[in-house]
Amino acid sequence: MAQLSLIKMTLVVAAVATGLPLSAQSAVQRTEAQVRADYEAHKADFDYLLGDWQFTAVSRQYGTMRGFWSALRLGEGAEILDEYRVVGDSGETYYVTNTLRAYNASLDRWELVSTEGGTGLQNVGTARRVGTEMRIEQKFGAGTPGESHWRIRYYDIRPDRFSWAGDRSTDNGRTWVTDWLRIEARRIGPSRSLGPLAPARKAGGESHN
Repeated sequence: MAQLSLIKMTLVVAAVATGLPLSAQSAVQRTEAQVRADYEAHKADFDYLLGDWQFTAVSRQYGTMRGFWSALRLGEGAEILDEYRVVGDSGETYYVTNTLRAYNASLDRWELVSTEGGTGLQNVGTARRVGTEMRIEQKFGAGTPGESHWRIRYYDIRPDRFSWAGDRSTDNGRTWVTDWLRIEARRIGPSRSLGPLAPARKAGGESHN
């Protein structure tokens, strides 16, 4: 399981470098001090998600659902990898997606990319903190007949729980269905991190801590 997650993470990192629109990769010139200040101010925006969660959800399409959601910090930066899994009463998996979240201090926003079966690494989005909420705009099912755009917000964020609501558009944002999906999550495990994949080593291969 750990090896599979690392492989997924490597693929997702590549997507962040190549899959975003050109406009997202062309930052307005800002001073180093401004960039550093934004990074320090926002690097922990998604820290509330770290750890293990159990959730219940209500979907306009599928009705009542339940599942598990786990997130960990990658390496030594602010990047977060999470896995969202919808399960049945017998523990069978109905749906699973992995998302990498990385803060872009040059553009003062978070950038996301999610995996979804058969769509490669095209499900990109952006996020910003607005008051006490985290708000995301992201597409799913990219390049398929079921492609959709989402406006998502995390709210009522507390150490042991959070709420999630997503509006959905299937016509490129011209019209929206509000609360297409709602989630209530409860913590079942503490915050955790992956640590470096390639830790520094002294000459000869000995690890250096």
